[in-house]
Amino acid sequence: MEKLMEISHVSYSYHTLEGETPALTNINFTVHKGDFLSIVGPSGCGKSTLLSLLTGLIEPEHGSILLYGQKLFEKGRGTIGYMLQHDHLFEWRTIEKNVLLGLEIQNRLTPENQEKVMDMLKRYGLYKFKDARPSQLSGGMRQRAALIRTLALEPELLLLDEPFSALDYQTRLTVGDDIGSIIKKEQKTAILVTHDLSEAVSLGNQVLVLSKRPATIKSIVPINFSDTMTPLQRRNAPEFKDYFNTIWKELNSDD
Repeated sequence: MEKLMEISHVSYSYHTLEGETPALTNINFTVHKGDFLSIVGPSGCGKSTLLSLLTGLIEPEHGSILLYGQKLFEKGRGTIGYMLQHDHLFEWRTIEKNVLLGLEIQNRLTPENQEKVMDMLKRYGLYKFKDARPSQLSGGMRQRAALIRTLALEPELLLLDEPFSALDYQTRLTVGDDIGSIIKKEQKTAILVTHDLSEAVSLGNQVLVLSKRPATIKSIVPINFSDTMTPLQRRNAPEFKDYFNTIWKELNSDD
């Protein structure tokens, strides 16, 4: 399988007048095309810092991050999509105008790209709401719209920063199932940061477990379910609890 991103010996510290605070130490892993990597770790361990490094918002102090063999900053950020905890849809724009916003900003609002986005709205149940305002949609529908806005730019890698954390539990399960299925149908590569172990197992094909700060990689757990299973179906599979328990033990074992 083709390597999409390689993270080699990456370390990062925050510097203030009071001194240095190490956040990540010697992080090494590879993401292949088509992977869905879930990242879990203790609160405050540096998960968000790692995601900021992967999206190119900050540069590592040591080590390298390569996208298709090129340094991330040299290749540019246009090939990476970032989905945040909140949908950040603009109330003064319709859903159609919101999902086209990225294309508009990048001067890529061609008839062909617009047609592709309209097709996604139809496929994922939002087309009849294209003239609605965000406040008229449920939280789950808003997250689907936010994902379509990100997919419209055809990113090679999707970075998901706890995108379901603002939703209630029942909606979170449904939306996680929707988003996971959409990413699979669109054949995208994704990295999810989450504090929810069940979410990590139900969505990922491998789970990277970080230690407490300064974070190192404790283990990378491969997750194997039938390709036909949805994230919700995974949760009911007999092997689900074994994966959950393995990751729980890794998180709670002494360093």
